[in-house]
Amino acid sequence: MNSIHCWWGLAMTLASTMISYKPVKTTGKSVMASDSVKFSYQAITGIGLDSLYNRRDNSDIIKVGNRYYVWYTRMNVPVTAGYWGAIWYATSDDEGFTWTERGMALGRGEAGKFDSHAVFTPNILVYEGRYYLYYTGVKPTPGNPKQAFENNSINDVTALGLSVADTPDGPFVRVGDGPILEISRDSSAFDSYRIDDASLLVRDQKVWLYYKGRSIAHGPKGPALTKMGVAFSDNPEGPYRKHGVPLLDKSHEVLIWTMNQGVASLASLDSFLNFAADGIHFSKLQNKMTGIPMAPGLYRPHLEGDHTRNETPGWGIAMRARKNVTYLVRFEMK
Repeated sequence: MNSIHCWWGLAMTLASTMISYKPVKTTGKSVMASDSVKFSYQAITGIGLDSLYNRRDNSDIIKVGNRYYVWYTRMNVPVTAGYWGAIWYATSDDEGFTWTERGMALGRGEAGKFDSHAVFTPNILVYEGRYYLYYTGVKPTPGNPKQAFENNSINDVTALGLSVADTPDGPFVRVGDGPILEISRDSSAFDSYRIDDASLLVRDQKVWLYYKGRSIAHGPKGPALTKMGVAFSDNPEGPYRKHGVPLLDKSHEVLIWTMNQGVASLASLDSFLNFAADGIHFSKLQNKMTGIPMAPGLYRPHLEGDHTRNETPGWGIAMRARKNVTYLVRFEMK
């Protein structure tokens, strides 16, 4: 998510991969990230601000027929953390302005499983006609007498799970008996305590699974020191082989997309736009930005089955948060 071009070069790069949009009425002031990148935000109905439910950490968006799909974490108000959530989904027929919540896509796993307390931060990949829903799972804190989740920095590890369905409306069935990607056993590794935020890409006949890693060595400071990693597999169900070396620092919410035959990434903690022609060796394409979307997911046509598609229309869904409230909004990136 990166400084190999001047501002004019960045504008030309983005213009070659994003289609133009007619002006829309926004709920707030458009934010200029630089001379060439602009974010604007629009309120949405159906999964926007809600007095009953909090929603956050949505997936990328795909289109099936004439309908758009998004998956996200839902909790009861006033709970705002996804560590107490389940995965729901919604559909839109008007490019993401109006949504209809369709139901729960995936609930927590069976007692004793890695995802028995909560499932959250979903993402989607269509592969050979099937719909693969990736997610993060967590179980109650080991040793907690009330079987509660403490969200500590000692033994509340997370892992990535996978479910699959024949249609985007489900039912989604878990793949295997455990996670598809787990923390590294080396305590000094960047992903030795938490892995989260799956973001998918099919490249060179392999599935690339980008994710966020947090080291147990960082203790309570870990959330601010997360890094982006990647793992590879010959198919969506794995097994996955980790690259092993982190690709980006301060990548708290992983967002990647194809651009100019390479991979772009927006890292939320340091607000840099990054680019890697080979998908691995990232460099800064744009200096620190302001007003970037929080926990964003883009409409990414190359997730829909034709993985050779390279365009990114430039709109998506992101999260807004304040005390006791999290909700989803639409954004455009130009």
